[in-house]
Amino acid sequence: MPVLLTFIARTPDGLPLVTSTPPPSTSSSTGLSPTDLEVFKRQAKSILRSVDMSRRSGQSKCSIESDGGYTFHYLQSAEDGVVYMALTERSYPKRLAFLYLDEVSEAFVSGVVEEYGDRWQSVIQTSDRPYQFIKFDRVIQKKTREFVDPSSRENTSKLKEDLADIQSIMKKNIQEVLKRGENLERMNDISSQLVNDSKKFKWGAKKLSYQVMIQQYGMIVGLGGAFCFIIYMKFFW
Repeated sequence: MPVLLTFIARTPDGLPLVTSTPPPSTSSSTGLSPTDLEVFKRQAKSILRSVDMSRRSGQSKCSIESDGGYTFHYLQSAEDGVVYMALTERSYPKRLAFLYLDEVSEAFVSGVVEEYGDRWQSVIQTSDRPYQFIKFDRVIQKKTREFVDPSSRENTSKLKEDLADIQSIMKKNIQEVLKRGENLERMNDISSQLVNDSKKFKWGAKKLSYQVMIQQYGMIVGLGGAFCFIIYMKFFW
């Protein structure tokens, strides 16, 4: 079974940079309908928006069990400001899934460095449109084909050489992550409402200040104006 979906997104806002589906040669073996794929894409976007951004160095790895026997795996690179994620069947070896993401991340960074040089991180962080790096899909497709069969000689060799500690990989449930995403969106809504309320309060306070000033000095100004008018009429008219 191949890697079913691959995502590369920017942190901290989860802006999708690349999304890749299985190559045509393997798509018939995924067992997923177009509707299923759309559901998983929506879940993936929610996960990417809720990735913990508190880490400032190194990498973090996490596996999130979804419905129907599928699992999301993501690799977050704090230095790059990028998160890489793949969807596989739950039976797909977890270590191999992260080896896949390691190779995808290396290929992606190598590609953007080749194109943009030292500006590559700035280009990613200032990107204002989704899927700006979609041309790297062909690189991901190549990697996907290499990782189709976990029992192949190449992949078996990679697993033997891999020294990563699988126990260090976090494990979560999709419902927990989606709920966290909903809470984050709710917090954003509350924050926006507070900003609006603050603006209204500021304008209300300013308006009230004007009213108090008029009440305090309006009569004095009026009497002063009347006195000046009387003097003018008496001596200059």
